[in-house]
Amino acid sequence: MSYFENIRTFVRVYELGSMSAAGRDLRVSPAVTSSRISQLEDHLGVRLFQRTTRNLSVTEQGQAFYRGACEILESIEAAEAEVTAITDSPRGSLYVAAPLGVGRRLIAPQMPAFLAEYPDVSVRLRLSDRKVDLTTEGLDLAYFLGQPEDSNLKIKKIADVQRVLCASPTYIAQRGHPRSGHEIVRDKHECLNLRFPGATEFQWPLITTSGPKRFRVAGRYECDDGDVLVDWALAGHGIALKPVFEVARHLESGALVVVGEETPPEPIQMACLFTHRRHQDPKSRLFMDFVSDRIAGVIKDTRLPDQLPR
Repeated sequence: MSYFENIRTFVRVYELGSMSAAGRDLRVSPAVTSSRISQLEDHLGVRLFQRTTRNLSVTEQGQAFYRGACEILESIEAAEAEVTAITDSPRGSLYVAAPLGVGRRLIAPQMPAFLAEYPDVSVRLRLSDRKVDLTTEGLDLAYFLGQPEDSNLKIKKIADVQRVLCASPTYIAQRGHPRSGHEIVRDKHECLNLRFPGATEFQWPLITTSGPKRFRVAGRYECDDGDVLVDWALAGHGIALKPVFEVARHLESGALVVVGEETPPEPIQMACLFTHRRHQDPKSRLFMDFVSDRIAGVIKDTRLPDQLPR
């Protein structure tokens, strides 16, 4: 088993290009990662990586060994997947990430039913509106809104999510009711924006009579937590661009009102990312299918009704 762990560690170091990143992915210390690579090199009698205090590069022997190592791991994963499928008793921990609003309103409510059906599985749900890295953060699945940047991962699309521009009656009474993105920009409306490190400007993708267009909006209120933007909108501080499922109850109660209705936001994709493996971990597949089917239904049922106040 230790030789298998050494091979698995080698593959992660090769793919991530770092001992520390591989250690985080495998949930072991950098010292353990380095020790496993050294043991494997001693066993093979070759140097797999050239290492300095600052750099790590793969050798020619390491490149050749990687191809065979991947075949070994895939064969073992296939055998384990077949055993699990036969016994139908998945077990172990799942590490799942999601944006705050998605996690709180869509994923977390489905977890009790999933865990009741699969009592030997534990789910570690991590919620954050920042972008996550599936491989370096040791995640099995990551739900997201938008388009992923990493083409090495696989995607399961769940639904197209309807979005809305909304503000409180208090804000509208003070600043007026903008009917379009053009009016929002022209009249310098206060726009509540989700900002992450590295973001340089805000552009809202809206649907106009001439097709989709990105409007460069501005505002003094920024946060990396989408729920805070909703709180600010409810308090009358500006206009928020939000998925309908996150603000539906506030629209129904009249605490928020649809604005910019002549240029509504483009829908946004909701999907789930998972690692590109020929044989996916059965419990990951079970959770993804179980949760995705249910939240797709929730999204469909919370579309914006025509009779809401605007």
